[in-house]
Amino acid sequence: MPFVTKLTLKSGDRHSLDDVVDTIKESAARKGVELKGPHPHPPDEKNVPQLKGLVDEHAQFDSWNYTVYTRTIEIVGHDEFARSVAGREFPDGVHVSAEIEQQRQMN
Repeated sequence: MPFVTKLTLKSGDRHSLDDVVDTIKESAARKGVELKGPHPHPPDEKNVPQLKGLVDEHAQFDSWNYTVYTRTIEIVGHDEFARSVAGREFPDGVHVSAEIEQQRQMN
């Protein structure tokens, strides 16, 4: 029963995120690894209030607005490849999480 490694990559820098995803795709293609994705998710708009100080809670600077971009990739089987990708050094602005699931065959 193969394992499926689902990688979720997030970044506020869409170009850097896409570069990382492209590198993973190219590496998988060279090694003959079955890859599903990348699956893009709708951008997540964030809005963070910024206080001017601790004393006056109502004095604020303009809010800090930014966007988080998300891509998911699924690696079917190829455990060594999945482990090497999940353990790579990624650019500072790209955050990666991994989930591993064992697929069961229907009888």
